Amino acid sequence: MESSTSRTRLNCISLADPDTQRSVALLKQACLDSGFFYVLDHGISQEFMDEVFAESKKFFELPNSEKMKLLRNEKNRGYTPMLDEILDPENQVNGDYKEGYYIGVEVPTDDPQSNRPFYGPNQWPSEEVLPKWREVMEQYHREALRVAKSVARIIALALNLDADFFDRPEMLGDSIATLRLLHYEGGQKTGQVSNPSKGVYGAGAHSDYGLITLLATDDVVGLQICKDRNAQPQVWEYVAPVKGGFIVNLGDMLERWSNSLFRSTLHRVVLDGRERYSIAFFVEPSHDCVVECLPTCKSETNPPKFPPITCSAYLSQRYKDTHADLSTYGNGKA
Repeated sequence: MESSTSRTRLNCISLADPDTQRSVALLKQACLDSGFFYVLDHGISQEFMDEVFAESKKFFELPNSEKMKLLRNEKNRGYTPMLDEILDPENQVNGDYKEGYYIGVEVPTDDPQSNRPFYGPNQWPSEEVLPKWREVMEQYHREALRVAKSVARIIALALNLDADFFDRPEMLGDSIATLRLLHYEGGQKTGQVSNPSKGVYGAGAHSDYGLITLLATDDVVGLQICKDRNAQPQVWEYVAPVKGGFIVNLGDMLERWSNSLFRSTLHRVVLDGRERYSIAFFVEPSHDCVVECLPTCKSETNPPKFPPITCSAYLSQRYKDTHADLSTYGNGKA
């Protein structure tokens, strides 16, 4: 059972605000309330954001045969077709009615680090097909990581840690940061409009896996959040797009670090039949980082709720649980 859907109100945090304590207070309130907030004044120009969205659209407009040449590999780099991902198997009839493209940290094959599960070379469309595409996406990856590190410093202060806690090499100094372009086809193409009562979603209900996610969207409303996953009925609220800003949400690892003080909130995409584009930037710590309760978040009366786990092990399991087995595509790359 569920009840929906009004629009929720989220706190806005400006990275240009010189009053750090104000930013910390706004962020902490948001993390305790919903795990979602807006980030503004992040230093990425609107002109460049428009260019990233335009280049994303160019890729998704390619013929399916071209996109399938770049089908995601075992390191989750490349193209994910419609219905490839099923985020809420208990409630979804098929998979997510979206297609996507993963771009991670670029590590050449001759680098020993490329043997790690989430490091390696990316897959790129050819320059002949999409000139400038790689250049634009690599620049956006760098810029988004810079923004994420700025947000992480405010989160650290909100958890009574040193501001540079997440800057350390084992944290975001050597991070797994993944850019994902997303395209939700309109109902005219798929024949599908989201219908929760029938198990049809743009993206099924889920929480994100890592530290934080930065989400940029076009102006089509679709993202919904459920602040209390245990409520009956569940109450789903729309999150309005914000021009020039990011919608930021906390991931499961931050919930584990904070001993559930800060929440990784269920969210989904429910669409009215209009086409929608968004760009997610998932920020996780290094492969070997052990995610365990922070000293500032536990006490004798509040012991750790989760066992320690490495970032790599947690991510590997979550990707395996939510994506189709690559063998289902045959050789895939027509």
